Amino acid sequence: MVDLTALLTDLAAESEQLDALVAPLPSPDWARPTPAVGWTIAHQIAHLAWTDEAARLAATDADAFHASVASAPDPARLVDAGAEAFLAPPDVLLTRWRAGRSALATALAAAGEKLPWYGTRMSPASMATARIMETWAHGEDVAEALGVTRPVTDRLRHIAYLGFRTVGHSFAAHGRAVPTAPVRVELVAPTGVTWSFGPANAADRVTGPALDFCLLVTRRRHRADLALVATGPVADGWLDVAQAFAGPPGTKRRPR
Repeated sequence: MVDLTALLTDLAAESEQLDALVAPLPSPDWARPTPAVGWTIAHQIAHLAWTDEAARLAATDADAFHASVASAPDPARLVDAGAEAFLAPPDVLLTRWRAGRSALATALAAAGEKLPWYGTRMSPASMATARIMETWAHGEDVAEALGVTRPVTDRLRHIAYLGFRTVGHSFAAHGRAVPTAPVRVELVAPTGVTWSFGPANAADRVTGPALDFCLLVTRRRHRADLALVATGPVADGWLDVAQAFAGPPGTKRRPR
């Protein structure tokens, strides 16, 4: 049984860590470019605020959520348009993001069934996990833009598990046949323990640091820059297409 309260606690902690990074920035720094082409630090935070609001709407008013999707003028630009719509001066944007993520936590805690989402449906726990993943991933973009390294925490386990659960989606999102062979994932956590997912006897395996795996499945690093080892053709192919988030794969990061 997934502990939704614990997930929401970790989501709040992940958000607060990023909040502490951006809140002291002078206004000009919000315009710094990030690794996402065309996106500044302000775009990154605006995207999180927009997605939190979309998730809150999905949790509280499914009809309104579906209407918002149907009324999007250009589905191909949905994500970019959402970030642009939420752009504001830093103090306004921060207030909006903080209020939105608090409202989302309240909505998810009260939700009792699966929520509509873009092309799928998600349980409140899965939605909370996805929000942890997105907050961490976009936080990485912000940190890279600022030239800082953030503390690595065991909240990565949520992202690693989501990355493991989306093996099939990763292949499908890239137009490839979904493999039937299982994959075993064994990752070294920040504390030094091993996190394992998948059948212990699977022939296809991925091993390495949990941080590297999370950077890969959020498409923040190219596999060539990571200490991940793939054994077997399915595992090897997966590392080329791994993607823990919904939607199209977008632009792949180049090797450094």
